Amino acid sequence: MANIFKINIIICALLLCSCKEVRVDDKYDWHEIKVTASAYNSTRHQTDSNPHITAFGDSLKPGLSYIAVSRDLLRKGLKHNTPVKIEGIDSIYFVKDRMHSRWKNRIDIYMGLDVKAAREWGRKKVSISYGIPKQVEKEEP
Repeated sequence: MANIFKINIIICALLLCSCKEVRVDDKYDWHEIKVTASAYNSTRHQTDSNPHITAFGDSLKPGLSYIAVSRDLLRKGLKHNTPVKIEGIDSIYFVKDRMHSRWKNRIDIYMGLDVKAAREWGRKKVSISYGIPKQVEKEEP
C-alpha cells in the first residue's frame, strides 16, 4: 500500500513538472492601431434603459476589464471577446460592447459606476494592440 502511495506521488510530481504554462500573449497574433479612447459607466444616462447589459448581451459588473468598440473596428477584427491591450493600462481588456454607428476608430473603456474616473480619463488618442487567435497547424499522421 505504501508503494502505491509513493508511485502516485511521483506521477503527480511528474505531471506538475511537465505542465507547460501558456500565456495569453502566445495564443494570439497582436496587431497595433491608434484609436481615440474615452470611458463610460453603467448608468442609464450614458447607455440605455438596461445599463448593465451590453449590445452583445454580456453582463456589466464594476471591476471587469471590458471595452466597447466602434463598428468599423469590429470589421477590422476587434470582434466580441477579442483581447485588447491599451497603452498606459496594465490589464488586458475584452471587447464586450459596441458603440453607436456614428463613432469611428474609437474605443470606450468600461469603468463601472466610477463616473469621476471616467471623467478624469476624458478622451485621448492611444495605441492599442488586439489579439487575433493564431491558426493551429494540424500535424499530419
